[in-house]
Amino acid sequence: MAINSCNQTEIRRSGNYKPPIWEFDFVQSLSNEYLGERYVRRVSELKMQVKMMLDEAMEPLDQLELIDNLQRLGLSYHFEYEIKHILTKYRENHEPRNKNLYAAALEFRLLRQHGFNVSQEIFDCFKNEKGDFKPSLSEDSKGLVQLYEASFLSTEDETTLEVAREFTIKHLQDQIVDQDFALLVQHALELPLHRTIPRAEARWFINVYGKNSDMNPILLEFAKLDFNLVQATYQQELKQVSRWWKRTCLAEKLPFARDRLVECFFCTIGGLFEPQHKLCRTILTKVMCLLTIIDDIYDVYGTLEELELFTCALERWDVNTIEQLPDYMQICYLAVINFINEIAYDVLKGEGLLIIPYLRKVWTDICKAYLQEAKWYFNGYTPTLEEYMETARITISSHVIMSHAFFCVTNPIEKEAVEYLQKYPGVLHWLATILRLSDDLATSSDELERGDVSTSIQCYMNETGASEDEARKHASFLIREAWKKLNKDQNVDSPFSQTFVGIAINFARMAHHLYEHGDGIGKQNPEIKNRMLKLLFEPIPLED
Repeated sequence: MAINSCNQTEIRRSGNYKPPIWEFDFVQSLSNEYLGERYVRRVSELKMQVKMMLDEAMEPLDQLELIDNLQRLGLSYHFEYEIKHILTKYRENHEPRNKNLYAAALEFRLLRQHGFNVSQEIFDCFKNEKGDFKPSLSEDSKGLVQLYEASFLSTEDETTLEVAREFTIKHLQDQIVDQDFALLVQHALELPLHRTIPRAEARWFINVYGKNSDMNPILLEFAKLDFNLVQATYQQELKQVSRWWKRTCLAEKLPFARDRLVECFFCTIGGLFEPQHKLCRTILTKVMCLLTIIDDIYDVYGTLEELELFTCALERWDVNTIEQLPDYMQICYLAVINFINEIAYDVLKGEGLLIIPYLRKVWTDICKAYLQEAKWYFNGYTPTLEEYMETARITISSHVIMSHAFFCVTNPIEKEAVEYLQKYPGVLHWLATILRLSDDLATSSDELERGDVSTSIQCYMNETGASEDEARKHASFLIREAWKKLNKDQNVDSPFSQTFVGIAINFARMAHHLYEHGDGIGKQNPEIKNRMLKLLFEPIPLED
């Protein structure tokens, strides 16, 4: 029997979500001068000058430092071919050898970041006969920072890098250094480079680099202008997607759910910031907005009967089933169906491949997983940690997001790769693990307070008798282990493009960026608000 309206006597839960910080009118009012001809022309001139720097003969360490600065300043995407060529030649002509700690660690980190196979044994020469790092290294501040950063590219069973991390953390915390270097150390200890999203690091590092006595003024000007120009393109994209969101009326019709368009767009910048990926950012923003609404339907508002109807309707993928849904679900259901059909039409037109069955599966899978969690809640059941994670790796939604990203950035689209994607391969498995556990560490207290299904924290406590502090430490341990597996799997041969794998790595980084100071989306954390301001709305002054 159709449920044509919500039962007014039904007790509905509330997430107590606040209205959006960034209103539609604010987004539409954005204007930016940095897309003007003179700025675009100057960026092009500076790019050519930096390219000449990369082509110049210089000492190996100077080359590595230039590449590192380009990466941290957010400029390396302009020179991917040149950087890969330099590192390939460097690897061929400079086998790992005994050298100072700073140079060895920088070399190791950059080569591993770019997919080269470098052994942790490069650091054996810095150990004593007991296998510990030499105490005298504690006086090498720059070397310690680089070794610390390098240690986060470890894979499973690389004990040298584990020891390196513990050794550097201990000694960096005791360093007495100048104020500028202390700022660099503090920044690294808060979040290492390997877990930082590129655009946020660029915004921070541009300011730090500008104060260095040995800074290159060409690099600094290029970094500031490029950041502002790319930010201007983001604003144009955001205005466009906000008009789509307004037309859906979902925020208006479903006021119990989170209205977080700008936050969703912000997340896509964490996943892929390069300006050429405009289409992918737009599509992923729409995916995240729709998923946020559906998540709140299952987590907060819907009755179990309604949720079963919605899941069944989505599985059948038939608009005729819409009459069976309550009013508030109908608009959401139709928005999803229309969105997927639109994407599928574009892919069929361009690639000749019908992708509706693939996208239909990932959307159905996540709704089935949402339903499973709802059943646990309504039945008062606390699953084991393993049971929980099997479902929660799906409900964190990364596989839905990455499936859409795949069809945006893959060309040509091979059927083998699509089928491999359907199997939830290693890179996506570990991405989901990092996202889920990071989310739980930030939001478990709030979710428990409003009566949601238990998170990994409560599941582990219930299963083992552990305290909350012990459960949190265990979750952090699992995140570290997942990163090791992700580091390994990103270099495993697969039918995925480097661009696609890079997006997965960046979304794992986004988990730390979004949740290190609490719930960055649901509770509109002030720190996240400040980061969005800097990345989306506030250009960098060109003159101090």
